[in-house]
Amino acid sequence: MKRFIVFISILGIVFSCGKKEEVAFDPGDVDPGHLHHTMKKITDIIVHDIFSPPVASRIYAYSSIAAYEAAVPGNPNFVSLAGQLHGLEELPKPDSAKQYCFELASVHALAVVGKALIFSEAEMQAFHDQTLAAFKNSGMPKAMYENSIAYGSEVAKHILEWSGKDNYKQTRTFEKYTVPLHDPGKWKPTPPAYMEGIEPSWNKIRTFVIDSASQFVPKPPTPFSSDVKSQFYKEALEVYEAVKSTNSEYEEIANFWDCNPFKMNVRGHVMFATKKISPGGHWINITNLSCKLANHDFFETAEAYALVSVALADGFIVCWDEKYRSKLVRPETFINQFIDEDWLPLLQTPPFPEHTSGHSVISTAAADVLTTLFGDNFHFVDSTELEFGLPARTFSSFKQASDEAAISRLYGGIHYRPAIDEGVKQGHQVGDWVLRHVRTRKEHLAWKE
Repeated sequence: MKRFIVFISILGIVFSCGKKEEVAFDPGDVDPGHLHHTMKKITDIIVHDIFSPPVASRIYAYSSIAAYEAAVPGNPNFVSLAGQLHGLEELPKPDSAKQYCFELASVHALAVVGKALIFSEAEMQAFHDQTLAAFKNSGMPKAMYENSIAYGSEVAKHILEWSGKDNYKQTRTFEKYTVPLHDPGKWKPTPPAYMEGIEPSWNKIRTFVIDSASQFVPKPPTPFSSDVKSQFYKEALEVYEAVKSTNSEYEEIANFWDCNPFKMNVRGHVMFATKKISPGGHWINITNLSCKLANHDFFETAEAYALVSVALADGFIVCWDEKYRSKLVRPETFINQFIDEDWLPLLQTPPFPEHTSGHSVISTAAADVLTTLFGDNFHFVDSTELEFGLPARTFSSFKQASDEAAISRLYGGIHYRPAIDEGVKQGHQVGDWVLRHVRTRKEHLAWKE
């Protein structure tokens, strides 16, 4: 069935990719379904390979940018991101004497870059081979097919060379987080897996649009104190009571936005993971759903993925910069030590410091971008978690969804309120910066100026 759907979508595309003198090229006639399918496959593999949320955001960003850049020459209304994103130099130009299907070039670039950045390369290649076979068998002229693949490969090579200079490889060998054994206010690994701190050097990754990882430093967390009269104790107590309340709506919201790829299950001496979508992957899927609902064409879809993924990636960088600056203890650790040793959060605590909330930062940044693209009151049904056994939720705007994602962390027992509030502020700062400093169209339409 999937092969049939891919074949039909590509067959429609071929008719829009013929000779310019014979067929009037109309981007509005192009079905972007194959772009969605390939992005979903990347998400599925990210889940399977268990990439951390920051690393997953990096995969989405480079893959989406490759797809966008390979598509841009096919539509004069869109412009390249070269010179707008840090370190991204001018992209290869297609040969004006040759025929191309830039939609094919785009999906090929997306798949090639995605494959290079994940672990399960064979699975990605097998999926992409099916897509390419459908293109080959669709009646597309051989020369056009070969030109398009060659151009997509050129763009992918350019993007991968650019990605190789972002310090990611170097950070694989950087110093790990050192647990401060005698400081109760600092982060320590949490049960059940007691994993070491994830990506303590993520602030060394080259940013995409923002000036630096420390551009939007939030207010520091409330000063640590175990005094029952202190503000910090009150904030911990709020988390404690939210979970103890057994509010069914709180539980539904917390579980829907859990998005913890590190969730571990313990059965006696056996420990195994429950594979879940990352928080960034959840918003990439919301982008997918929104593009389909708004009937976006291929180029608008590639644009949406690129802009959202850049906001997600820079959002994780600024968030992780603060996490390993403040190194704040998680509610679970504090509550077990000073309030109730038997208390458990509703959600499993992820393996990194508390302040600020990653969900709050990246959800807000993504929502700001999506609101600019689709409007303030964009109603949608978020079915992202259906495949993970959770019901869909309906939202009247991206802001409503991002606000719910943010507060879900308090309901789940894994964040104090200041981390959420300050995370939302950071998210707005990142989203606004991306929208003000990245131009994808010659005419900005509803863009922020």
